[in-house]
Amino acid sequence: MTLILDKLAAILRRDLLTAIRHRSGFVMTLVGVLTELAAFYYLSHAIGPGFRPDGVAYFPFLLVGTGLFTFFVMSAQAFLNAVQQAQQTGTLEVLMTTSTAPAELITLSAVSAFAGTLVNLAVYVFAGVAVFRAAIHANVWATAVVLLLSIALALALGLFAATFQIAFQRGSALMWLLGSGLWLFSGTVFPVRSLPRPLETLARAVPFTYAIDAMRGALLEGKSIAAMSSTVATLAVFALVALPLALGCLSISLRRARQYGTLSSY
Repeated sequence: MTLILDKLAAILRRDLLTAIRHRSGFVMTLVGVLTELAAFYYLSHAIGPGFRPDGVAYFPFLLVGTGLFTFFVMSAQAFLNAVQQAQQTGTLEVLMTTSTAPAELITLSAVSAFAGTLVNLAVYVFAGVAVFRAAIHANVWATAVVLLLSIALALALGLFAATFQIAFQRGSALMWLLGSGLWLFSGTVFPVRSLPRPLETLARAVPFTYAIDAMRGALLEGKSIAAMSSTVATLAVFALVALPLALGCLSISLRRARQYGTLSSY
């Protein structure tokens, strides 16, 4: 465990120093966040205060939905980019010969970018509250629990993206699915109960739906874990099953790729 923490600290320190040398990236990210939030803010004003999905104002509803879903998408992209860069530079096969377990190596390679997505989420929500006055009534304990489960789910999603890239060289297909379809079924911009019954049933099978619902309840309405017990329990099942499953799938795909000599195929 100490060795893993040492490796993690070294990677985070390296990438933090790199980020500091490229400070313009922070400015561009902040501008992008403010621009997107401004668009949602004025959209909510155009729709009017009468539209209160799930009993909350529309702008905070959008703030949590788009912020958390973007966190999931960017987390998957972080792992996908880590694998693709290693494949394109021809370093993946070399890295597989080190003493670090392959699945652990992929996770460590993406951890800095993953941490960056978490920071982006915090900045996104903070800007929505501080600049655009989004009303929140957070239950701190419930928010922390939902965030931890969402992080576990995001890690699993990233590991699945890496697995798709290594096994099929089609990690971008998962990103396409996230960007073009799953946002519709996750309640990102409107409640899933607005969907036709067959699509609503499908939406209830998407784990992001429960993460976004629970975060809205905890952050915007101050609900406790007990008040959201069924939603949080379902989210926990998704997260706790998906994470070890994703690790297992990644380990198998790496082992097969080494056997067939396709580690650097992309």
